[in-house]
Amino acid sequence: MAVMGYNPDPDTGRTLVWDTARLADPHAQPDKADRVRQMFDAIAPTYELVNTVASGARDARWRREMVRLAAVRSDDVLLDVACGTGDVARVFAAAQPRPARVIGLDFAGAMLARAAGRPIIGGSFIRGDALRLPLADASLSLVTCAFGIRNFNDLRAGLAEMARVLRPGGRAIVLEFCLPRRRLLRAAYLFYANRVLPRLATWISRDSTGAYRYLPRSVISFPDSGAVAAAFRSAGFAEVGIHRLTWGVVAVYVAVRGGQGSAR
Repeated sequence: MAVMGYNPDPDTGRTLVWDTARLADPHAQPDKADRVRQMFDAIAPTYELVNTVASGARDARWRREMVRLAAVRSDDVLLDVACGTGDVARVFAAAQPRPARVIGLDFAGAMLARAAGRPIIGGSFIRGDALRLPLADASLSLVTCAFGIRNFNDLRAGLAEMARVLRPGGRAIVLEFCLPRRRLLRAAYLFYANRVLPRLATWISRDSTGAYRYLPRSVISFPDSGAVAAAFRSAGFAEVGIHRLTWGVVAVYVAVRGGQGSAR
């Protein structure tokens, strides 16, 4: 029996957070946020391991590239949105120079508990919604987010919140998956994302929510990098750079908040 709109897996009988019907258009689901939260709570124990295996250990390099592109300063106050288990926050906290303060925010309690279990010097982790950040206007100089914006219930609203909490001249450094531009690379990526990754990640995580069917599908159906850059601009960012990595399967967006004044 389906419970609260969640359908059972016909093979196992377990309740699926992401079933086939909803995966046809995951970003259009009105209760997307609740489904994403439940999914991440379920996969929290193996989340970092799956990321490392599924990316061929390239995820560590992508986080280091975020730090490099951020040009961290010792007076930066940083918010890591959708911080998950805290992997990005920890890398930034270890940067040289290191930010004055690092705040990690997530709405999935199980992910946040794992982040808080490994505290960082000058850092803290708080529970909150990326679409309603619990921070004052123009209170930050740096916002980061890794593989989170495609899970927002409303992309433009989430980017507008980043802009709101940044001071004029503040930077948003966002890492997200995208599709390779070259035809053969794209075909290879789609085969991996549709056929290999769901089975491999589900086997490692023992997930029963459909998370690793949703995650690749959420990449394939997400707006392309040009559309994401346009969304940054419409949200209040004056400058947006796109840095593609690993044959174009990920992009780092470097966006600068518009307006007068300094981010310091």
